[in-house]
Amino acid sequence: MGFTKEQLESFRDASVPDLVAPDCRLLFVGINPGLWTAATQTHFCHPSNRFYPALLEAGLIDWELDASTGMTPEQRADFLSRSMGITNLVNRATVRASELGREELRLGARRLTDLVGRLSPIVVAVAGITAYRDAFDDRDAGPGPQKASIAGSDVWVVPNPSGLNAHETVRTLAESYREVARAAGIA
Repeated sequence: MGFTKEQLESFRDASVPDLVAPDCRLLFVGINPGLWTAATQTHFCHPSNRFYPALLEAGLIDWELDASTGMTPEQRADFLSRSMGITNLVNRATVRASELGREELRLGARRLTDLVGRLSPIVVAVAGITAYRDAFDDRDAGPGPQKASIAGSDVWVVPNPSGLNAHETVRTLAESYREVARAAGIA
């Protein structure tokens, strides 16, 4: 199953609920939902997104995501049972993250700080260096663990799994995601 351009466009500015539970130890943070993600109500969901294939290769999940339909209720429950969660800096669906402004990202950083304060994960893994730099006004941030924390949780910047990020492969993404999972004590 796919979506027409018109169907996808109808999801512009839609939101996707956070996928979190009280025992979250590793919180993955996307930039914002894409239209396909909004249509399926599944974070990082698009046929070209490598998030779930990388998690599978890293051994953090043991199922494949059907990008045409998104997560099943059983997959959501399994994901949460592994002490992982997913949110976004900005919960507004766009075609590309470049449609977001710095102020919107900074507001998202404040929302994320509140969420992290409530959940207290061990590691917050932000997927995307540019978005992290803009959201937290940290021009010196690089990949990997950061000097700063968010509400007492360690912060890592991991590669964005979008198919638009041609510098990464499923293998390199899996290595990064496995590393943050180890830091969170779940791998």
